[in-house]
Amino acid sequence: MSPRLDRYDIGILKALQRDGRMTKARLAECVHLTPSPLWERLRRLEQSGVIAGYHARVALKKIAPATVVMVEIVLRQHRAADFARFEAKVRETPEIVDCQATGGGIDYVMKVVTRDIDSYQRLMDRLLEDELQIERYFSYVVTKPVKEGGELPLETLLGEDRP
Repeated sequence: MSPRLDRYDIGILKALQRDGRMTKARLAECVHLTPSPLWERLRRLEQSGVIAGYHARVALKKIAPATVVMVEIVLRQHRAADFARFEAKVRETPEIVDCQATGGGIDYVMKVVTRDIDSYQRLMDRLLEDELQIERYFSYVVTKPVKEGGELPLETLLGEDRP
């Protein structure tokens, strides 16, 4: 069961999405709470799993050459064991940085980050050799990021966008 979120909780989540390193004092200012009630709310949000973690966004191009490829995957079979085997392989493959199971004609959409196109193709060849029931895949090389790591539209999702 999801915890009930009020405007203070939503404010905390919005502020932390923008700056996860914000001090608790600054966060309390942003949401108009004193530090003690803020700390209790923050602890509750973390313990309930609403706040799943804190991460740094790395500017990859600043540290290494990289190629980002979006990949659509269609599996040959659609048995639970086939999905489980594919998903286990995805979780253990570091170059696959994001993977979503989808409905419709495509089974999965993945974001793959490799050094170059040759490295990407070697990765896909390994996945094809691993008997993961991949029937076909479609690759889309990312030419430039347009929007990454966007904030969740909390008010819209929670029905708080009323005037």
